[in-house]
Order: sequence, then structure tokens, then C-alpha cells
Amino acid sequence: MQETPISDLEVAEEMADAARAAILPFFRQSNLETSNKLADGFDPVTVADRNAEKAMRAVLARHRPDDGIFGEEFGQVQGSSGRTWVLDPIDGTRGFISGTPTWGVLIALSNQGGPFLGVIDQPYIGERFVGSADVALATGPTGTMQLKTRTTSSLGKAVLFTTFPEVGTPEERAGFEGVAQHVQLTRYGMDCYAYALLAAGQVDLVIEAGLNAYDVQAPIAVIEAAGGIVTDWQGGPAHEGGRVLAAANADLHAAALALLRNY
Repeated sequence: MQETPISDLEVAEEMADAARAAILPFFRQSNLETSNKLADGFDPVTVADRNAEKAMRAVLARHRPDDGIFGEEFGQVQGSSGRTWVLDPIDGTRGFISGTPTWGVLIALSNQGGPFLGVIDQPYIGERFVGSADVALATGPTGTMQLKTRTTSSLGKAVLFTTFPEVGTPEERAGFEGVAQHVQLTRYGMDCYAYALLAAGQVDLVIEAGLNAYDVQAPIAVIEAAGGIVTDWQGGPAHEGGRVLAAANADLHAAALALLRNY
């Protein structure tokens, strides 16, 4: 019997559910083994990362076999449809192995123009943020809410996030600090959850550097659906990663961009 076709959003949600089921048995477990992907530095990966990506790829094999896949743990598979699912099974593995609930599952669907559907899922809290041309919603323990970015118009009243205080290279850190000295509040260490908070209207800016495509494509789709703007530090497309500026609105984006363009 032929399977009933399902929408892209339903496929993405099924993948997020599968990733949750694969990840949660390992979270906050004292015997969790961690491997380091870097010879110089620390980039951790766990069995939870790998199992979650395998689970999501299995969903795509059932429902979207013609689409490409680009995942952090198992690389790229070329498709024939012109569309690619971009997967980060655990964005924020450092937070995951530390027991903080700031990590998340990232799922994006992209074409040559970039991501047009995104999911940021936090399995432990049970929150899911979804963005596309037709949907901008968050679901969680308190119910469902519409995603809408803030209207803060000046840097002096803005809340700024980044994951690492050092941000990237010394030059990139200087760029971040050039914006940070003008905002009301700066916070650190939130991984992909910072982008979700921006889409939900809780913070105003996220500035990062050294990102990969799978780190940022889902946040781009979710934030843009909520009314925000995501570019690189020169105002160009950010979906390939690198230096990223996410802003709640055009005024804040322009103010932060004017400072970052110097770096």
C-alpha cells in the first residue's frame, strides 16, 4: 500500500520527534561517553548525536528519498530534487554533556536560495520553534504561541547573545565587543536556544562567528518567519555559515551592522 503523502513541515516534525526519542535517554547520564573530533581543541560528539542523525535520516529515506541531506555527523548525500535537508542533531554538544538545556535539534529545508523551513527543538524542555513562509509558532509546556520578534529600536535598549565570550578570532571578538559595549545587556552560552529566544521576542540580537551551515540554517528560517533579519557581518547571505548577525528588526540590524562592517 502506498504511503499517504505528508507535507514538508510534517516531515520535519517527524524528524524532530525521532531525534527527541534518540537523544533523551542519554541526557544527564553519568556514564555518557564523549569523543573529541579535534586533534587541537575540543569539539565533542556523543552516541546521542549520531543516533539522532541516523533517526532523522531514516525518516527522510521513507518520505523524501529524492532530497539531498547535509548533516553534521554523516556528511552530505546528493539528491535529485534541488532541495537539501540540513541537520544538526545536537547543536550545543558542550552544553549537552554539561547537563544544560540550551542545546537543540536543528532541521532546515533549503534550496539554492537558502533555507525556507526551519525547526529548533529542545527535547528536554519540550519546546519546539517552527518557521516557514506560512508558519511561525512555538509549542511547549505552556501551550502554543505565535513567534514574533521584538520592536526594540536602539542598541542601548537591546539584549545581545553569543555562545562563547571569545566569539572567534581576535578580530571577530573585537567586532562583537564593538557592538556589546553599546547594548543594555549581554549574555553568553545559549547555543541555538539564543536564536529561538530571538524569534520568540525575548532578546534582540545574536552575533557569532565560525559557524557551519548546519549551525545556522534552521535559525535563519525560524527568525525570518518571526519577522527578524539574519545576515553575515557585511549584510550578505549567512546560510553557508561564518560570521552571523541575527537581529529582531531592521533598525537594530542596521545599527549593529554599521559597527560590524569595520571588522
